[in-house]
Amino acid sequence: MDTAVKYLEWIEDQLLEARRVQEAVLEMRETLLEIALRMVSVFRDGGRVYFFGNGGSAADAQHWAAELSGRFYLNRPALPAIALTTNSSQITAIGNDFGYEWVFARPLAGLLSPRDMVVGISTSGSSQNVIRAFEVARSLGAVTVGFTGARGSVLSTWCDYLVVIPSRDVARIQEGHELCGHLICAIVERELFGTEQS
Repeated sequence: MDTAVKYLEWIEDQLLEARRVQEAVLEMRETLLEIALRMVSVFRDGGRVYFFGNGGSAADAQHWAAELSGRFYLNRPALPAIALTTNSSQITAIGNDFGYEWVFARPLAGLLSPRDMVVGISTSGSSQNVIRAFEVARSLGAVTVGFTGARGSVLSTWCDYLVVIPSRDVARIQEGHELCGHLICAIVERELFGTEQS
């Protein structure tokens, strides 16, 4: 088999898996709507939404917080959405003094109120710093939302809402998370501010 044929087949396999992920996201649309409407309630009640994760999931956390605190489709007022992955001094100090598993839990312990929501993203479902953050959030009465992959259903222990992308491929899981995040952010924006695009 020549190189071109090998890679064309590989690309086809990846795209077919991506299609399966999209079909799975379609099946979980009711859960995504529930999360979005709960987030709307959090914002309407004066609460904040905190996002966190590691690596690519940290990028997702920052992306979703930016969609809400900046803009997505609409020019409208900012929403109080915060990514806990952006303060390198805080992360390195807490990691150094308490251990890396506390880098999200420690700030949440000082910030959260029962009006708030936390959104933790872990493709594996076993990230100890995400789990510790959920433990703190549950103890303080905040709403907990998790995003994970096929291996991460253990997070259901700590989450009021859990989105499981049924794949073991990190890239496909992240693509599924990104699609879900965009859908949720768009619904939140529309529900709070209408549908007129700028």
